[in-house]
Amino acid sequence: MVHVSIGKRTATFEVLGLHKVWALKSRLVVPLVHIRGVRVDPTMTPDRCRGWRMPGTYVRGRIAAGTYYDRGRRVFWDVGRSRRSIVVELSGELYDELVLEVADPHAAVEQLRAALPAGNVRET
Repeated sequence: MVHVSIGKRTATFEVLGLHKVWALKSRLVVPLVHIRGVRVDPTMTPDRCRGWRMPGTYVRGRIAAGTYYDRGRRVFWDVGRSRRSIVVELSGELYDELVLEVADPHAAVEQLRAALPAGNVRET
């Protein structure tokens, strides 16, 4: 699970609990101007995770966490079985996309969209 917090110019995605071990990462900090899209997507479950895992953890139907390379894209995953996933599309960052399980997906998406510079995010 990931906690989302917003600063003046950045969004911080804090990986919580044992997910830090599974994802091999504790936090991602992204400039708000690099966020191109954000949406709730309950279909993004561990079974939807594709690509080469380097590094990270995958247990079929239970967890996908870490860095995955899929069709020339680098995607960070941290989702379990809860169906409380959001997808954050990025540009100019190490990752092309973040797929994250959060406590309240709708609140997280609203919080991110409200913080983004006008005209910076696509409605997806």
